[in-house]
Amino acid sequence: MRSRHLFVICAGFVAAAPAFAIERVDLVRVDKSERRLELVGDGKILRTYGIALGGDPVGHKHSEGDQRTPEGRYVLDWRNPDSIAHKSIHISYPNAEEMAAAKAAGVEPGGMIMIHGQPNGYGWWGWLLQLVDWTDGCIAVTDSNMDEIWTMVADGTPIEIEP
Repeated sequence: MRSRHLFVICAGFVAAAPAFAIERVDLVRVDKSERRLELVGDGKILRTYGIALGGDPVGHKHSEGDQRTPEGRYVLDWRNPDSIAHKSIHISYPNAEEMAAAKAAGVEPGGMIMIHGQPNGYGWWGWLLQLVDWTDGCIAVTDSNMDEIWTMVADGTPIEIEP
């Protein structure tokens, strides 16, 4: 009798598994002015997170060290589980046009723009860091939010960063 109940319980979990499946994200959308990152799937907002940006967040990134987060459409193209922050996913900035503009201006465009968690060892105070713009141009979230983003967002997902 006991094994029959265990079987019924296990069968129930298997039947319910699709309900717990991770939703498919086909776009990451960032609103810099609202300090908001959204995961979008099938045209619906699946998750929303508060973010911190670079120390000089208004406007598009033009050069290395300007502490701005780029604006435009990019791709999340690779990830680093061992970054200096709690996990990071790379944004494909700069594109060819941005590299050409930087070259014409005689500056480096910058790079290594990521979505990432808190600096390693400081996740416990992430709630405090998220109250200010503290990155060098990246998009920062809390460690627990980064864990969820890491799981839900595949490499190759487009990201739109709006002013």
